[in-house]
Amino acid sequence: GPGIPDDELERIFERFYRVPGPHAASTGTGLGLYICKQIIDAHRGKIWAESTLGQGTTFFIELPTNPIN
Repeated sequence: GPGIPDDELERIFERFYRVPGPHAASTGTGLGLYICKQIIDAHRGKIWAESTLGQGTTFFIELPTNPIN
Protein backbone atom coordinates (compact mmCIF):
# COMPACT_ATOMS: atom_id res chain seq x y z
CA GLY A 1 0.00 0.00 0.00
CA PRO A 2 0.92 3.66 -0.05
CA GLY A 3 1.81 3.83 3.65
CA ILE A 4 0.03 5.70 6.44
CA PRO A 5 0.94 9.21 7.59
CA ASP A 6 2.35 9.37 11.15
CA ASP A 7 -0.53 11.54 12.37
CA GLU A 8 -3.03 8.88 11.24
CA LEU A 9 -1.28 5.85 12.80
CA GLU A 10 -2.70 6.60 16.26
CA ARG A 11 -6.25 6.29 14.94
CA ILE A 12 -6.16 3.24 12.66
CA PHE A 13 -7.41 0.87 15.39
CA GLU A 14 -10.47 3.03 16.17
CA ARG A 15 -13.89 1.67 15.24
CA PHE A 16 -15.07 2.87 11.80
CA TYR A 17 -11.89 4.90 11.19
CA ARG A 18 -10.51 4.97 7.66
CA VAL A 19 -7.40 6.88 6.67
CA PRO A 20 -8.47 9.73 4.37
CA GLY A 21 -6.86 10.01 0.97
CA PRO A 22 -7.18 9.08 -2.69
CA HIS A 23 -7.85 5.42 -1.85
CA ALA A 24 -11.02 6.44 0.07
CA ALA A 25 -13.15 5.19 -2.82
CA SER A 26 -12.14 1.61 -1.94
CA THR A 27 -14.60 -0.49 -0.02
CA GLY A 28 -14.37 -1.13 3.69
CA THR A 29 -16.11 -0.24 6.90
CA GLY A 30 -13.18 0.61 9.12
CA LEU A 31 -13.88 -2.36 11.39
CA GLY A 32 -11.13 -4.83 10.47
CA LEU A 33 -8.26 -3.37 12.50
CA TYR A 34 -10.64 -2.48 15.33
CA ILE A 35 -11.79 -6.11 15.59
CA CYS A 36 -8.19 -7.36 15.42
CA LYS A 37 -7.24 -5.06 18.29
CA GLN A 38 -10.19 -6.21 20.40
CA ILE A 39 -9.24 -9.87 19.95
CA ILE A 40 -5.57 -9.24 20.68
CA ASP A 41 -6.43 -7.09 23.74
CA ALA A 42 -8.68 -9.90 25.02
CA HIS A 43 -5.64 -12.18 24.91
CA ARG A 44 -3.51 -9.59 26.72
CA GLY A 45 -1.43 -8.95 23.63
CA LYS A 46 -0.32 -5.90 21.70
CA ILE A 47 -0.79 -4.76 18.11
CA TRP A 48 0.81 -1.78 16.43
CA ALA A 49 1.87 -0.54 13.04
CA GLU A 50 4.93 1.16 11.63
CA SER A 51 4.64 2.94 8.31
CA THR A 52 6.64 4.89 5.76
CA LEU A 53 4.81 6.91 3.14
CA GLY A 54 5.52 5.60 -0.32
CA GLN A 55 6.90 2.32 1.03
CA GLY A 56 4.08 0.69 2.97
CA THR A 57 3.01 -0.40 6.42
CA THR A 58 4.08 -3.28 8.64
CA PHE A 59 1.79 -4.57 11.39
CA PHE A 60 3.17 -6.25 14.51
CA ILE A 61 1.38 -8.54 16.94
CA GLU A 62 2.68 -9.83 20.26
CA LEU A 63 0.80 -12.47 22.22
CA PRO A 64 1.89 -13.80 25.59
CA THR A 65 2.78 -17.48 25.75
CA ASN A 66 1.12 -17.85 29.15
CA PRO A 67 -1.53 -15.14 29.67
CA ILE A 68 -2.72 -14.55 33.22
CA ASN A 69 -6.52 -14.84 33.59
